[in-house]
Amino acid sequence: MLKIIKNRLDQGYRTSSYPKQPIALYERFRGRPEINRQGDPALVRQCAEACPQEAIDAASGALDLGRCTFCGLCEMLSQGKFVRFTQNFELGAATRADLITDGSYADLAGHARQHFKKLFGRSLQLRQVSAAGCNACEADTNVLSTPFFDLSRFGIDFVASPRHADGIHVTGPISRNMKAALLTTYEAVPSPKVVIASGACSISGGPFYGSDEVVGDLGSLLPVDLYIPGCPPHPLTTLHALLTFFK
Repeated sequence: MLKIIKNRLDQGYRTSSYPKQPIALYERFRGRPEINRQGDPALVRQCAEACPQEAIDAASGALDLGRCTFCGLCEMLSQGKFVRFTQNFELGAATRADLITDGSYADLAGHARQHFKKLFGRSLQLRQVSAAGCNACEADTNVLSTPFFDLSRFGIDFVASPRHADGIHVTGPISRNMKAALLTTYEAVPSPKVVIASGACSISGGPFYGSDEVVGDLGSLLPVDLYIPGCPPHPLTTLHALLTFFK
């Protein structure tokens, strides 16, 4: 016990002060993209043709954050003249349509459903469902339980049983083998319940987009309340989305 106390004193207080104080991420982090609406159409088409996720609409210049893996290829090809990724990690959206952007973004706080705030304002218990993910989204979600982020200080926890949960947090492209397990887990959560699609895979299929082996769109199976884009979403992206939408 004395060793534990000494270690605690040596370590000091390591929990982030976010959201009370802003937090700066590493300069190479790719967050919310800025899109030049007046960009050269030829440059937009070049980026659209090169995009491995088919996330760019060549005609409108819109970018689908639900498909985007933030590889940065479009920024490199256009040298920032069409797309430039910022360090803004606030990417959550209340609807699938809000993830398709031409440079403007919907206010998540304004779209937060107030009855959720009344029901879960002081406590939100989530069951994590890894539906054939690569474990990147799952790893960055687990990080939220470390002392630096300390998710539980906000009254938000991940629980072992769906019967103890207020909703499900789904990652992965939802393989055919995981579809039944996912639906069974959803049914086991007591009503009212929430559904969160986290990561490009659960939103659109991500790198597995178009494969016959995956559903690739959680919204086609269940009513999704919150979308958290990324590949994987940064822990702060997930934290911001949860706090903004439910708190």
